[in-house]
Amino acid sequence: MRRRDFIAGFGATAVWSFAARAQQARKIPRIGILWHAGSVAEESDYLPVVVKAFNDLGYIEGKNIELEHRFPAEQPDRFRLYARELVESKVDAIIAVTPLAAREVKQATSTIPVVFVLGSDPVGDGLVDSLAHPGGNATGLSIMAVDLSGKRLALLKEAVPNLSRVGLLVDSRDPVSQRVVSAYSSAAKVLDLSLESFEVAAPDAIEAAFSAIARSGLNGVVVGPGSIMFNERARIGSSALAQKIPTEVINAQMVKFGPLLSYGQDYPDFFRRAVAYVDRILKGARPADLPVEQPTRFNMVLNLKTAKLLGLNVPASLLSVADEVIE
Repeated sequence: MRRRDFIAGFGATAVWSFAARAQQARKIPRIGILWHAGSVAEESDYLPVVVKAFNDLGYIEGKNIELEHRFPAEQPDRFRLYARELVESKVDAIIAVTPLAAREVKQATSTIPVVFVLGSDPVGDGLVDSLAHPGGNATGLSIMAVDLSGKRLALLKEAVPNLSRVGLLVDSRDPVSQRVVSAYSSAAKVLDLSLESFEVAAPDAIEAAFSAIARSGLNGVVVGPGSIMFNERARIGSSALAQKIPTEVINAQMVKFGPLLSYGQDYPDFFRRAVAYVDRILKGARPADLPVEQPTRFNMVLNLKTAKLLGLNVPASLLSVADEVIE
């Protein structure tokens, strides 16, 4: 081989080796997202929000990021299976949408960064040491599910003047379900209301729960947190309408399906903020050093169509403070 050819070949090899090393150094991060519903279509309220949030931060799927979506369809075994699957595939971070998803992911790994979106009670669930100093591999956002029980009951009582007996619908699989029941029971006593809880362990149990509430003569329902409640927005709404029971829910996206009102956080914004956490982690931040965010603003949505169907005159005091009114 002539010396000139050897040098040229060596140069080409060196260039290729440098390019390969540079490409390896720029490895595209892979982000696992453990949802709660069963498909992309069922996550149509929030999945596009997540994709756009990544795009807004400069991440384009297939170019400089890969999103690994998993849809457990509300089945506990699938939450566990997909959590382990994402961990074993060595993704760079995992977004866990619901408390059940976060719990399964946290049990599956103590090293891969975890960002939970809808943390009901992150400290009580054992996800973090404290809100200010998470201390482990998980951080994210808290929806203050327990803290808002009194406010939600008070709003329902204001919207339904004859309210006296309330049913509380709870996801029995949710890690904070018992704490939610306790908080609402205490709040009900303060408001001179009687409260009875109804556990839902699967989506198919929602209609039966509303039927039982109607048979019991209760005249109002508040829907607690949990994966089932969060996902089965249409089913909860249709059941509330079928039984003609004034129903209050947590997130605004549920109200269009038939509940009377909602009071809670801006859920789409929670997903955008969760993506911002992932961005900070990809740039070197440690979950242990990123405080858990708590909401500072709450939205109330009123459904006047439902109020008319139920024969209710919504007080002007509520209408004046509503963030959105469905007519």
